[in-house]
Amino acid sequence: MSENTGTPTNNASTLAAATVPGPDGRPRCDWCGEVAAFFPYHDTEWGFPVANDQRLFEKVCLESFQSGLSWRTILAKRENFRAAFCQFDFNAVALFTEDDVERLLQDAGIIRHRGKIESVINNARRAQEMVAQEGSLAAFFWRYEAAASQRLPPQSITTSAESIALSKELKKRGWKFVGPTTMFALMQAMGLINDHVEGCVMRDEIETARARFVRPV
Repeated sequence: MSENTGTPTNNASTLAAATVPGPDGRPRCDWCGEVAAFFPYHDTEWGFPVANDQRLFEKVCLESFQSGLSWRTILAKRENFRAAFCQFDFNAVALFTEDDVERLLQDAGIIRHRGKIESVINNARRAQEMVAQEGSLAAFFWRYEAAASQRLPPQSITTSAESIALSKELKKRGWKFVGPTTMFALMQAMGLINDHVEGCVMRDEIETARARFVRPV
């Protein structure tokens, strides 16, 4: 996994053909071989299209916490993050105060980084604004579906024209910790691009899921 994003590989020189055998012997993206917990995440979550606002908000937050760390660390603490941030219900998190920030800074189950904790609260308030303006987070995020990037070899890039545009617009709206690389990782994980490598058993399944997915408007 990348050290800086939830992207399973953050090295453009790592060609997409690489796979490792999964528990059933079938090939998976090679980043799954780093730790056993990656296999279920890879097979049941990574790349399936998501239109649920709470899950999209959670992913933005977890990707921001991962900045400078590994996804392995964040995945291991994910349930702790969910408990700390009201299951990432942004309407609840938007009500957090400085007392909550101080409380969370004492929570050893999460990443105790003041700037990242404060960014979650800030982004929860920005999420409320986005829902009021756009109808849903999903309607906004899916405008940036990575059609152009899909023509490139899987896992060969860490940013795209779409992730750069998405990052720029979010920052304009006051969101924090939403750089282009972080947003590209979100797009990979939430199904806005199918970035499973050629030969991975999940690639065709994700493609089918994306074909059936009704894009939010």
